[in-house]
Amino acid sequence: MPRKPSPGLPTRKQILDFIESSGQPAGKREIARAFGLSSHDKIMLKAMLKDMADEGLIDSSPGRAFHKAGGVPKVTVLRVVSVDDGQVWAQPESWHADTPPPKLRVIERGRRSALAINDRILARTEEAGKGYVAHPMKKLQRSAELVLGVVRREGDSFYLTPVDKKERRELPISELKDAQEGDLVLAEPSGRPPRVTARVDAILGDPFAPRSFSLIAIHKYGLRDEFRTEAVVEAKHVAKQKLGDDREDLTHLPIVAIDPEDARDHDDAIWAQPREDGDGWDAIVAIADVSYYVRPGSELDREARARGNSVYFPDRVVPMLPHELSSDICSLKQGETRAALACHLHVGKGGELKSWQFSRAKICVAANIAYEDAQAAMDAILPGTGRGTAEGGGGAEGAVDPSVSLREPPSRSGEDLNEPASSPCSMPELLPGDGRGPGAQSATLEQGLDPGLRRGTSGVDPELVDKSLKPLWACWRALLAARNKREPLELDLPERRVMLDEKGRILSVAPRERLDAHRLVEDFMIAANVAAAKALERKKAPVMYRVHEAPGREKLVALRDYLATFDLEFALGQLVRPATFNRIIERIGEDHEARPEIMEQLLRTQMQARYSPEPLGHFGLALGSYAHFTSPIRRYADLLVHRALVSFNKLGDGGLPPADAEQFIEIGEHISMLERRAMEAERETIDRYVAAFLADKVGQILRCRITGVQPFGFFATVEDLGGDGLVPAAILGNEYFRYDEAARALVGEDSGETYRVGQHLELKLVEANPASGALRFELPEGKFAGAPRVTRRRDRVRTGKRGRPANIRHRGRR
Repeated sequence: MPRKPSPGLPTRKQILDFIESSGQPAGKREIARAFGLSSHDKIMLKAMLKDMADEGLIDSSPGRAFHKAGGVPKVTVLRVVSVDDGQVWAQPESWHADTPPPKLRVIERGRRSALAINDRILARTEEAGKGYVAHPMKKLQRSAELVLGVVRREGDSFYLTPVDKKERRELPISELKDAQEGDLVLAEPSGRPPRVTARVDAILGDPFAPRSFSLIAIHKYGLRDEFRTEAVVEAKHVAKQKLGDDREDLTHLPIVAIDPEDARDHDDAIWAQPREDGDGWDAIVAIADVSYYVRPGSELDREARARGNSVYFPDRVVPMLPHELSSDICSLKQGETRAALACHLHVGKGGELKSWQFSRAKICVAANIAYEDAQAAMDAILPGTGRGTAEGGGGAEGAVDPSVSLREPPSRSGEDLNEPASSPCSMPELLPGDGRGPGAQSATLEQGLDPGLRRGTSGVDPELVDKSLKPLWACWRALLAARNKREPLELDLPERRVMLDEKGRILSVAPRERLDAHRLVEDFMIAANVAAAKALERKKAPVMYRVHEAPGREKLVALRDYLATFDLEFALGQLVRPATFNRIIERIGEDHEARPEIMEQLLRTQMQARYSPEPLGHFGLALGSYAHFTSPIRRYADLLVHRALVSFNKLGDGGLPPADAEQFIEIGEHISMLERRAMEAERETIDRYVAAFLADKVGQILRCRITGVQPFGFFATVEDLGGDGLVPAAILGNEYFRYDEAARALVGEDSGETYRVGQHLELKLVEANPASGALRFELPEGKFAGAPRVTRRRDRVRTGKRGRPANIRHRGRR
């Protein structure tokens, strides 16, 4: 029913009420018609709407329809950002509010979604509870985003070969500019199918040159690799701030920072000593006080929130904060007085946290010690230390929640808990160009110490070993005992380490060694993260939790069916705890050939960790309260936790604004999305390095392991290297292969030949494309490869039809 017009120009409240209650997009014309405005009033209305927009009361969407500021237009263009278990989520393509863009649940007709990630839709939106839902009206063409590819020449024609391994189509280049054959370029698609061409927009250089692999990821994922001038100027200004006299002075403590030998940013340092009353240890986890320098609403804060986290590649870092902060004034460097947020812990004899307290402090790190040097120093004096020898196994926290592991860039950057760890992301120790090899690291440790002290063979001063490392190891033994008692998820999966020379060329790709020194620092960080969450809970303050929920029933049903193929029982009615999965690993034994495969399936069963203000606990770590506190240089979530601690402990300026606290749900979703983006960028870059490393081995027979099976073939990875390549089902032989979904295997109907996840086999490498990171394998000669297929009458296949390969029959779950 149309609104009864009010005489004369409506008030601002009337306009807002009309916009909110209107069932259709409300532009100037609709508002004027609703209030029966004259021509003169329409001119006045235009000026009023402009004033209301300038004052932040309303926003305008494409087409000049208006909506309440911070809200979603009634009809708008959305971009699909995730499709998970049939649930489709999208975000407004254009969003100009200061808050993160909302995520809308897309409600489609029909059982199966026809939408994919990055699809664009015109949708009608409406509020539902505390959020929004979207009803698709029309699927739009994908916007003319720039495509990253390599120029290929064929005769007098040039073609663009996309670097995305999922994109098989080449585009004719209609405008080459100055690009040459083999150049890496950004190009804009133009035209309509079937005559789509590409126009070169920018020339990036040689795709196979050092540092190009990470550049590909930066452009593909739109990573912000440069800071706005305003942010750099602001960083230089705040870096000159003097530390106040009200900080707790901890500069007298022999506190140490244990990091990768080539780390550039040191955001944490640790110290421990036995308590005088004999009741365990006093420990301090000191974290760079980033909140002192990066204030809410500042240009630095806007940049940090837009990035969400630092992104680590083997050859470079895309930092969350400018160099002036991340690797200088906020970095806890040896011999330099630095601002820190100190977490004081009372660790009981059994490793339990008895009490905690937070303070703003100033510290002076006694030494920046490499993990390997710290381990060597302790190996020389303590039996039972070393490479994952501590009781309880290795890789528990690192596999489940690698973002807490080592506090450095995670080996798998954020918890992609639905994927195996065969494609981990890089670590800062992979970074070249710093000029600091192990020898240089030892020389650096000399600074700030008594020059008369004798150095040990590990590169760590013996006095520092006694004063710092021995107490830390003793305290860690207690923390380790407490961790083993709560039984977190123990998945010991391999990680890849890419080693580069000083020019950025690949030296090797190999599994990464895991030391007790890594686990020590990891457990101290976990303790501080728990203390931060519980301290805020006691203050009834908002907490940005690191949430990892227990697996859902659908995932557990799939796991039960999978384990049944190994004659392993899994009861669905039981209370599922992390220890439940540990018992499965124990049942299969150390020498079982399917052990890696089953551990990867257990990892896929887990939910994906994320950030949220909901206190849902961390299933993988077996913790009820958990937040990220220890890496504010590289994670925005940690900075939010710091600000909350500052505010609710009355520690001074730089606290959490109430407006941000109210937006914790949206901010958590935003930074979780950015974390997943970083994870994908890091993983793809590692795959490109692996493909480049294997490019000289095309034609060779390699030892591989099957990592995935689909009706159209199976994927395999090179053992100890990683990288996934496809073996098409069409080349598997002269018989039909049945796809067993429960067993995740392809089974030959006549011979019983089976290809299943986890299986080890030899494959011939036929293609390694460094630009896309794609590998392609085939069976060695004599292993059915190239064998003629006997076609019987009942086996004939019609050509020109799309679908699974001709020799595949699908058997679904029973």
